[in-house]
Amino acid sequence: MANRQITIATTIDAPVARVWQAYTTPADITKWNFASNDWCCPSAEVDLRAGGAYKARMEANDGSFGFDFEGIYEEVEPNKALTLAMCDGRRARTTFEPVGGATKVTIVFDAEDQNSVEMQRDGWQAILDRFGRFAAAK
Repeated sequence: MANRQITIATTIDAPVARVWQAYTTPADITKWNFASNDWCCPSAEVDLRAGGAYKARMEANDGSFGFDFEGIYEEVEPNKALTLAMCDGRRARTTFEPVGGATKVTIVFDAEDQNSVEMQRDGWQAILDRFGRFAAAK
């Protein structure tokens, strides 16, 4: 699966500046960065600059499993785009595009080899959809 990319997207009924802030603020990230209600994101750290670190702790609510999702920002264009280099060498690029008074958020990320493309797409899309609901309501 090396070098295979997956694209997900959502349109959020909120202006780009609000969407960007919700996507890059640690206190906000902990409120939306999980795929289902049986997971949580108890902590997040963001050094929002090229070369800065990103870290989000993701855990099952029952404490049975957890992991740190970490990377280094390679690109930071406020209100436009981010590229995160993950620790395993994969990359994820997120773009923020104004569409009227709304914002289209698109993420293109490198697939990993442990899970099917469908499972990865569905998981990342579930997180992005949760983010969209959070950002629209903020």
